[in-house]
This record gives sequence, structure tokens and C-alpha cells, in this order.
Amino acid sequence: MIKLIYRTLITVLLILLILIAYLSTIGIKTNKFNPKIISKIKAIDPNIELKINDVNAKLNLFNLGVSLKTIGTNVIYRDKTIKLESIKTNISVKSFLQNKFPLTEISISTKSLAIKNLIYFVRLFNNNTRLFFAEQFIKNGYVVADLKLEFDELGNIKDNFKLNGILKDGRISLLKRYNFNKIDLIFKVEEKNLKFEDVKFLLNNNSILLPEADILKRNSDYFISGKLNNKNIDLKKTDITQFLEKDFLGLNIQEITFNSKNDFEFKITQDFKIKNFNLKSEINLDKLKLKNSLKLKNIFPNVNKEVIFKNQKIKLEYNKDTLGIVGNGDVLLQKEIDKIKYEILKKKDEVKIITTLNITNNPFTIGLINYQKNKKSNLELSLKAKKKIKSKLIFNEIFLKENKNEISLKNVVFTNNYKLEDIENINIDYFDKENLSNKLQLSKINQDYLVSGSSFNVNNLINNILNSKEENKLKLFNKNFKLIFNIKNIYLDKVNTINDLEGHISLLDNKVNDLNLKSKFPNKKKINFTIKTNNTEKITTLYSQEAKPLVSRYKFIKGFEEGDLDFYSIKKNNITNSTLKIDNFKIQEIPILAKLLTLASLQGIADLLTGEGIRFTDFEMKFSNKDKLMTIQEMYAIGPAISILMDGYIESDKLISLRGTLVPATTINRTISSIPIIGNILVGKKVGEGVFGVSFKVKGPPKNPETTVNPIKTLTPRFITRTLEKIKKN
Repeated sequence: MIKLIYRTLITVLLILLILIAYLSTIGIKTNKFNPKIISKIKAIDPNIELKINDVNAKLNLFNLGVSLKTIGTNVIYRDKTIKLESIKTNISVKSFLQNKFPLTEISISTKSLAIKNLIYFVRLFNNNTRLFFAEQFIKNGYVVADLKLEFDELGNIKDNFKLNGILKDGRISLLKRYNFNKIDLIFKVEEKNLKFEDVKFLLNNNSILLPEADILKRNSDYFISGKLNNKNIDLKKTDITQFLEKDFLGLNIQEITFNSKNDFEFKITQDFKIKNFNLKSEINLDKLKLKNSLKLKNIFPNVNKEVIFKNQKIKLEYNKDTLGIVGNGDVLLQKEIDKIKYEILKKKDEVKIITTLNITNNPFTIGLINYQKNKKSNLELSLKAKKKIKSKLIFNEIFLKENKNEISLKNVVFTNNYKLEDIENINIDYFDKENLSNKLQLSKINQDYLVSGSSFNVNNLINNILNSKEENKLKLFNKNFKLIFNIKNIYLDKVNTINDLEGHISLLDNKVNDLNLKSKFPNKKKINFTIKTNNTEKITTLYSQEAKPLVSRYKFIKGFEEGDLDFYSIKKNNITNSTLKIDNFKIQEIPILAKLLTLASLQGIADLLTGEGIRFTDFEMKFSNKDKLMTIQEMYAIGPAISILMDGYIESDKLISLRGTLVPATTINRTISSIPIIGNILVGKKVGEGVFGVSFKVKGPPKNPETTVNPIKTLTPRFITRTLEKIKKN
């Protein structure tokens, strides 16, 4: 009997174990739970309809519940159908027996469906802000997802929902400017966290890879972090304007091609403001083309209309108010490629820049000081600068080195409108393009500057001053100051020098207010230059016992020898009245004078002019300048061979209009000798016969004036009077 009882118990136990094993692993199919599931879903929203197939029920011993699963279920909500792969749920046996809410959780797996429908469906269970905005921006895409929801004892959905899935061929539109297409990604969504993995998409037709990104909710803020990689981003000007404003950083970007790896993080507040943005990037910049709006031809003679940066390796870090950029690579500023490296640090409203440009096969010039790079040498140009927004630009150091040539500037300060405000120090030590040595130093002394050194070539500097327009002169400075000079040797040109230059130049409101310079030629002859300014007028004087170095720089005059020069001018009410005198000189060639002599059939004198040269004992010109008009009241020259009296005007770059009288010297003597009493005293009684002289006119554009000559029998009283004055003076 006992054995029978044992056998019966063992049999029942085995059957029970087999039944439990069967129910736990294989389960049974039933539709008895369908009304319960449907009613609970209806409790969420009465408009939801479920079409549920038979449910497979399995026993869950560990949770003392029953696991239910149905396959091929459809959810219909307001005419929208969500096709589900499966629905899984757990029922608490205890709650079921106590007639309480039995469901502990529900898991839903979808088939491939439109993402907009999925978001619409998920919002039924959890209508948070993220899902609302996602629904607004997401335009297309298909997703396969798993949704897991948990219920409390009262049947309310807990906040710890989980949504995982894969998105394919998505499309997002932001601000009508950014189009994200062909989006593929893996996503994981929880109540306070959204995670993306293996994100691939096209941003305005450019391929982007986002290996990972996290969106974490803390209180009412969202913290976003991740990695962003891109390959072969190629943007033309029309594409760039979609991302950046036209005047972004003052750059006119025409084209950009690059690859990059980026780590980023930032916070979005509840009022949708971005804060605490941090970014670290490694950028391979294949090409960046900028339109060149700077006037750099005087420094880079072959400068291009566009500047192209190529093969740049860049590291970028951005953290709150700090932006750091470190990079190097090739730059096509002129015809050949140069090398450039740079460091840029922006902190709050201040920007610091350190950069070095290496120039090898391109030209480089500084016209003002006659500097020219050797064709095959390497030149290194480096600078350190800093600038505050809407404040001064300070070049802490500008340094140029080419072989043994060196030029350095320290603490050069410009105002916000780029006017020079201060310089601490300038040192130059180089051979210029005329192979002349330049060794000079500028040092600040209180508010003034001392310019000292052993040698300096001012040839090009003088040419620039003489050829520049008045309105373009010296509008560089933002302060009044004095330059004090003490230079041992000055090159006026490659041949002529002066020694021991001393004196000063004072500038007031960007104009020379007071100037007093004196020096001497190697033969001890003097040269002095002064400018004095009072309330109403400016007086300029220049006296040189050697006229040749000053006159010979006018290219249309050749073979000028000897002579001394005396210049005097007064400027008042924007009108300058001047007198120029040159005495005892010889000249070999003046094209317009040679033409006049030839037309007047004075071939002998014309041959003398282009051969040995013509000597003049006196030259005097009185003229005035107003704006671009020079009016010559009188220009008179007298010499043993010929004398000239002339007047007229010259309108800069437009018109020359001159007229005058030209007389061989023998005719002058004969004419004067015929004057009663005076003629006998000055010349004598012998009078010859012949043509007295010729009148002439020169009129037309400066490069091609028309010249006419007319023989005359009598000389004008004015000509005779001026000749007598000169003869009497001598």
C-alpha cells in the first residue's frame, strides 16, 4: 500500500513536472486572454483597436506569472494601421487571483513600418516633448522597433519604458536649410536617455558618420554628447551659404573640401537654448578657397584673386567662450605653393594669432623700403598678434628673415579702424634690390621716436612721396608724434649719398607740421630741408649745393650735371605758390626741348643738346598748385647757347598747355645791344642781323602733346625785361 502511494505520488509529481516543463517551454495556445489584453489597451485610448491572433501562454515560475505572446497583431488607431511582429506580456497569477490588474509588462515588436506612424503610436503611451519635436522634423524613414512597457499595481504605465530599433532611409528637415537624407541608425530610447549608434546619413548630399550619440535628460535639461565623423565633404559656394552667413568671420568662402573626426557635447535647456557646447575636432582640410579682398599686390606681386589653402592638418577645440585652432599645410597665395602654420586662440572677446608663412618660389617685396626677396631663397614671415572685439589690434611681433636679412617690429598697435597708433621698436638689417645695405633702428622715447643707424636707402621712399597723390599721403596715423633722425649714411640712389643726417619731422593730424633736416654730401656740400607751419600757411624750403641727385630722378631729364638748387613754397587756403631756382648747370637731353629746337630749325643747338649738352647759368620757375592743377606763371632759363621764357598749365593726367619764346643767345645779345644806352653798356655797339627767335606752343594729353613752332621777328618786352634782369644780376 505504501509502495502504491509512493508510486502514485511520484507519478503525479513527474506528470506535474512534465506539465510545468511543457507549460514553461512550449506553452499552450489560447484566446482566453485576448479580451483582457484588448480591454487594457482600450483603457489607454478607446480609439485603439487590436486584431490579435491566438495567444501562446507560458508559465513563468520565477515571477509566479504567465508569459503571453501573440504573433501577427495589427494595431489600428484612427484609420492608421501599425503592423506588429509580436506582442509579449507577463500576467501576475497572484494579481489575477486577487482580481487586481494582472499585467506587469508588455513588449511590442514591430514589422518594418513608417517612422512617423511609430512615433505617433508611441506618443499614445508617453507623450513627452522629445517625441513631439521628433514628429515635427522627421519626414520619412522606415523602422523596425521593440517597445517595452511596465505597469504598476493599478495598471498605470511606468516611466521606465524602453524603445530599441533600427532606422533605414530616414529623412529629416531642419530650419528649411539643413536636409538629412538616407539616414541609417540603431537607436535606444529610455525615459531619460536616448542613444544612437552607427548613424550614417547625407547632410545636404554630403556623407556623415555618427558612431555614437547620447541624449540624457536631467531635470528639465537635455545633455547631448557623441562622436561625428565625415568623409569627403565637398561644398560649393551655394552649399556654403546654406550653412553659414555670407559674412561669416569676414571670410568670403568660395569652396571647401574636408574630412573630420569630432567629439561633441552640449546642453539644451527647457527653453531650447544651447549651452555648454564643447567640441574637439581633427580636420583634414583638402581645399579651402577664399575670395581675396585684401590689397596685397605691393607685398605679394603675383597675388591671386583667390587664396587657396590645401592639405591642411587642423586641430580644433571649442569650450564655452574659448576657441582654439592649430594647423599647418599648403597655401596658394601666388602662383606657387607656400607653407603656412598657425595657432588661433579666441577667449571671450579677445583673439590671439601666431602664424608663420614660408615663401620659397614666390616673390615678396616691401616697395616702400626697396626690399625684394631673392628668387630662389627661402623667406620666413612670422607674426604674433592679438585683438579684442571692437578694440585695438596689437602685433606683438612681426619678424622677417631671409638668409642674413632680418626685419623685426615689436608691439605695433592699430586702432579698431586700422590706423597706426603706436610702435615700440623696429630693427632692419638687409640688402635691398639695389644691393645697398640698410641698417636702421626705430626706438620709442616717451611719445616720440628716434630713428638711428649706419645706412638707409631712401630712393624708393622719395619716389613714392613724389608720385603719390596728396589725398593719399600720411593718412595712416592715429596720433601726433615726432621722428628724430641720426643716421650716418643715406643713399639718395645707387650713386648719390649724403652723410650725417640729423633733424626731426613732427606730424600733426597726419600731416607734416614741422620739419628740419640737414645733411652733407661726401664733398662737404650741404643740403637742408625745412617745413614750418603756422595757423594759416605752410612754408617749405629745400636748398642743395648739389642739384644733380634731386633733378636726375626725373626720368625725362638726362645728363644733368653740376648746379645748385633752391626751392621755396608757401601753402595757404589749399593753394601752393612755389619758386624753383637752379643755377650754373648743364643738361644733355630733354625730349620736348630737343623737339622744339628741331622744329625751329636750330639744328646746331639741338645737336649740342643731345651730344655734349647745353649749359644754363640761370633757371627759375614760379608756379602754383591747387588740387590737380599746376599753373606755371613763368619759367625762365638763360644760358650761353639758348634762353627760354614759358608759361601755361598742367592738369594732372589730363592736359598740358604751355606756350613760350625760345631765342638763341647771340640774338639776345644783338637785341639788347640795340637798346639805347643800356645796350651799349651791357653788350657794345656792334649789331648783327638775323632771326630774333621763335614762339612755341605745347598742348595735348601728357603722353602725346602736340608741339608747334612759329618764327618771330621781334621779341616781347617781357622777354627783354627778364633777360636784362638776369644779365644785370650776373
